[in-house]
Amino acid sequence: MEPAWDEVAGVVPLPSGRLVRGRGLRRPPPPGPQPEFGLYLLGSPPPELPWPSRWLRWRDFGLPRDRRDAREALREAWERSAAQRVEVACGGGVGRTGTALACLAVLDGVPPGEAVAFVRARYHRRAVETPWQRRWVEEFRAP
Repeated sequence: MEPAWDEVAGVVPLPSGRLVRGRGLRRPPPPGPQPEFGLYLLGSPPPELPWPSRWLRWRDFGLPRDRRDAREALREAWERSAAQRVEVACGGGVGRTGTALACLAVLDGVPPGEAVAFVRARYHRRAVETPWQRRWVEEFRAP
């Protein structure tokens, strides 16, 4: 029997009950249901996927190239997560993905100063890898 979305590796429960999966694209997807929407944080376009997706140009260890577009894409992912299985992913699944998950937590009501700790406790202990990623989360505001 296939696991439910809330049992899949990398799925982070947000305070509202929304569920978002983080993962690294360099590893195979975990067993279980496929996402219904994906937000991909990469320096170049992601591979072709069988579900709707959005690409944010975001280099490894950096910040999104277009911060306004990033806020809009994160808002879209958060809104979709109310009714769809949403995946957020980068190459390794830690820094950029953790940063995006922390921003989604802010959109869901976690205070910006607590969002990094929230994601590290629920997703990956090294999520949000750089000082500038942490600062961006702490200053993150919805579009």
